[in-house]
Amino acid sequence: MHKKILLLGSGELGKELVIALKRLGQTVIAVDSYAGAPAMQVADGYEVIDMLNGQELDKLVFDYKPDLIVPEIEAIRTERFYEYEKQGLKVIPSAKAANFTMNRKLIRDLAAKELGLRTANYFYATQFEEFNKAVDSIGLPCVVKPLMSSSGKGQSVLKSDEDRQKVWDYAINNSRGDIKEVIIEEFIAFHTEITLLTVTQQNGPTLFCPPIGHRQERGDYQESWQPVAISDKDYNEACEMAGKVTTALTGSGIWGVEFFLTDKGVYFSELSPRPHDTGMVTLAGTQNLSEFELHARAILGLPIPEIKLERAGASAVVLANKSAEQFTIHGIDNALAQPDTDIRIFGKPSTRPYRRMAVALVYDQPGADMDTLRKKAKEVADMIRVD
Repeated sequence: MHKKILLLGSGELGKELVIALKRLGQTVIAVDSYAGAPAMQVADGYEVIDMLNGQELDKLVFDYKPDLIVPEIEAIRTERFYEYEKQGLKVIPSAKAANFTMNRKLIRDLAAKELGLRTANYFYATQFEEFNKAVDSIGLPCVVKPLMSSSGKGQSVLKSDEDRQKVWDYAINNSRGDIKEVIIEEFIAFHTEITLLTVTQQNGPTLFCPPIGHRQERGDYQESWQPVAISDKDYNEACEMAGKVTTALTGSGIWGVEFFLTDKGVYFSELSPRPHDTGMVTLAGTQNLSEFELHARAILGLPIPEIKLERAGASAVVLANKSAEQFTIHGIDNALAQPDTDIRIFGKPSTRPYRRMAVALVYDQPGADMDTLRKKAKEVADMIRVD
């Protein structure tokens, strides 16, 4: 078995996926909008293009004629994927999945209206007047997001009427692509936010990883831990919902399906049709196969006999605090001096405020106290500085 794989997006998640694919003997071409992206450093080749330019994307696909097209980010002219599938090319997990999950309107309407999953109440707005009406209907606080964005860009919680214009402008100005529209959501009073990594297979049943707890700031992941405390009822409900939505979107691979756990039950939030940033905790050996190894097997059609918990683990991100082309990462030796600890330096060529540059990983035996592990992961992450 040997496949030529075109990886569209070459960040830290793509880097780990390339490593997993190379261990299985595959050829990977890493693509991104800038040179020196993390996945490019370990791939067989690389290309720098504007993936929001349909003509550039078409030319790249025509030149390489890949066996598999694997999107790793949202900022791609994903509507072109339908044409690639008509040409006989395979998009991971599918053109439908890539398009629906890039646009919050498509995925939310699929989940709430077509599949009947429990979600927050929501409205859409393309004009400030529509936005105000939606806020009046939902009430404060509420969550406001661009329909198309990633890593929390443009997302905020509206808490006071005085901030309406600021929150609207922030969402619209951080929209990706051609769509300038926002979704206004009911604020869900959740006690835990989880990612349920879900694996769909070409020749096997859908599998679910032990659920991962996570915490976000500015709409972006800051820490995650596995396993997370969850009742059997909530776990089974989340699995049922994840199974429905991934089946509807079609295709094979790993999906990061996000849920809110509340006193009233489980609410579907969002999903990504690829390895999830919160799933980096699996690099701590929490599972018999990391999320990247699972994705590699699933997209290649290789068997996955089972997914089982091996350890308890936690992750915490290391962020940059300024923009710089020249920088040094300090404290690696101190971090690795701590027992049962590992780190991943992503290898990004430049910094900007709040950009993820590394992740700290800690682990212990199953059943270990998770509060202690989370605290340790944060302490290890704080030992690493980006100057």
